[in-house]
Amino acid sequence: MNKRSIVPEDLYGYQWISDPAVSSDGTIAYVHKSIDRSKNDYHTHIRVVSLLGADDKPLTDGNKDSAPAWSPDGSQLVFLRMVNGSKQLWMVPADGREGQRLTEVKRGVGTFVWSPDGKYIVFTSMVSINAEREVLALEEYSKQSGERGRIVDRTTPKAEGSGWWNGLFSHLFVLELENGRVTPVTSGPWNAAYPVWSIDSKRISFLSKRVEDDKLDADLLSFSDVYTIDCDGSHLVKVTDSSLAISQFSYAPDGKSLTLIASDRIYGSGSQNRLYTVPVMGGAPQLLFPELDMQIGNFALSDMKSFGPSPSPVYAPARMKPEMYVIGTLQGAVHIYRFTMDGSVQAVTAGSDRDIYQYTLSADGRYLVFAALDADRPGELYQMNLETGEEKRLTRHNDDYMASLQVSVPESFWFEASDGFKVQGWIFKPTGLGPGERVPLILQIHGGPHAMYTSTYSHEIQTLLAQGYAVLMTNPRGSFGYGQDFAQACRGDFGGGDYQDVLNALDFALNQFDYIDETRLGVAGGSYGGLMTNWIISHTNRFRAAVTQRCISNWLSFYGLSDIGISYTEGIVGTNPWEDPELLWSKSPLAHVNNIETPLLILHGEEDLRCPVGQGDELYTALKRLGKTTRLIRYPGSNHSLLKSGKPSLRVDNFEQVVSWFNSYLSKGVDSDE
Repeated sequence: MNKRSIVPEDLYGYQWISDPAVSSDGTIAYVHKSIDRSKNDYHTHIRVVSLLGADDKPLTDGNKDSAPAWSPDGSQLVFLRMVNGSKQLWMVPADGREGQRLTEVKRGVGTFVWSPDGKYIVFTSMVSINAEREVLALEEYSKQSGERGRIVDRTTPKAEGSGWWNGLFSHLFVLELENGRVTPVTSGPWNAAYPVWSIDSKRISFLSKRVEDDKLDADLLSFSDVYTIDCDGSHLVKVTDSSLAISQFSYAPDGKSLTLIASDRIYGSGSQNRLYTVPVMGGAPQLLFPELDMQIGNFALSDMKSFGPSPSPVYAPARMKPEMYVIGTLQGAVHIYRFTMDGSVQAVTAGSDRDIYQYTLSADGRYLVFAALDADRPGELYQMNLETGEEKRLTRHNDDYMASLQVSVPESFWFEASDGFKVQGWIFKPTGLGPGERVPLILQIHGGPHAMYTSTYSHEIQTLLAQGYAVLMTNPRGSFGYGQDFAQACRGDFGGGDYQDVLNALDFALNQFDYIDETRLGVAGGSYGGLMTNWIISHTNRFRAAVTQRCISNWLSFYGLSDIGISYTEGIVGTNPWEDPELLWSKSPLAHVNNIETPLLILHGEEDLRCPVGQGDELYTALKRLGKTTRLIRYPGSNHSLLKSGKPSLRVDNFEQVVSWFNSYLSKGVDSDE
């Protein structure tokens, strides 16, 4: 088959796979997502496939179905279906007969979990502690709220992805399958999230941040705790001691202890996750595997996935030897690791170009089922026989499409920073490069900064390669996956070692790869990468074009406008606007805007609460006032996740705008001495 170059509109042809769930008989349900171009929207439904990869077929017929979960006996599948803007629980038999709606919750269902005995489902939903508001229909409250001002009392009253706080709290409810009765389990001015059933189906554990001391501000505290409660709402017990920021947890097979994925926050956002254990009856969490220097969870960035948090630790069945499986981020790849109680840690999956983002175990503990991105394709489902180590691909939704496209895979390299840190990077060479030909290069910088690039497939990167650009990616200090010292090394040193790492990676590539034209360099990045792009072009003129997306330009204004402005600014720069405004200003690219000579394209979502659109506006205004070459593109209805989950047409436009900008300044027709 003749292959063609990838173009931005090829986004419409991809298919995304996520949320595998294995039934007791080995049937795997999963979510299939595609784009309905006529509606400019995403279509999701649930499919099933066998453990051997056979009989891949649709199970549900909705266009907004998600989160499949099998009953313990495998006879029924419960999932979320979006109807009239609200997610509700639906159930369908394993044989695919017509399903039924299980809930009609006023504000919809958030997350849910089957009880081990199959009699109950616990789910979360939003409620108001104000009795008058709670009895109002949604339409009535919406009308009333539009007639009055928004009252703000919280320190951080907004959150990226969910908007301004609406005064509601997430709480637990139990659905009794036999009679359809729904019982509230928790209540109060606090949130209950991530419910997990006890082994005997009598109690529910969940995460919450409850602050009993009125002198403390919950929005300024980073810890979260595990609580347990009877399924009728009685006997609430606090299990942990408010010393950790807990993100996920699981019951150990004996039901007597919990395994936590948590951070002690010693280095703020740069603190690695570690594994802890705590008795179900409560106590101080104890650190497991203290010598482990790996980031627990998936912290790899990609425009080809937009799924929820990494899974909780998964234990082998109680009848087997005690071992658990956990996702780990390490040195440019994400794999599944086996942890045994004798202290050993072993990578189960393999490959230097893997990003495994979800996984589960079969009921008998024999098979591992996981979803993974690879270097040459979007994510698919895989199965591994844990007894033999043999791996098998289960889905092939993207094979035919990818067979028609020219894909470039990267070459990995390492270099040593001046202070001894080992830094990893990748170089992508455009396809069809002729002997002696030299091409322009784009330096791509990731966000976070506590995230990580991998070498897996990216539509964003491939659209640049298809234009004949080489692309350079690196994981500078601050990236997770290279140890705790490396992860926290950028804190309090923005524009120092991280800036040097990025430019040293460029210098290494220029010395190592003779096909790069050093007179035609571009730089691009988003979020922290956008901030670093702004910083770079305000401190050097070696780049001929730049693109900054969802960026930071002014730490002083960012502090009060971002949903994480307080913690992020104080953590990355190390101060606040009233204690050391001079430091914040000196570390702001806007303070050095008069030095910028590089043509800059600024792309920003208008509903971005993480890096508010005003950050792009401020930089654009200053550049225009100074007569510099720039362009601002604001995307309506778009937040910080535009490139991962934004409206498809806007994602395509974004890629097209980036390609057009770089082509204007880095094409072969441009005089290199200009």
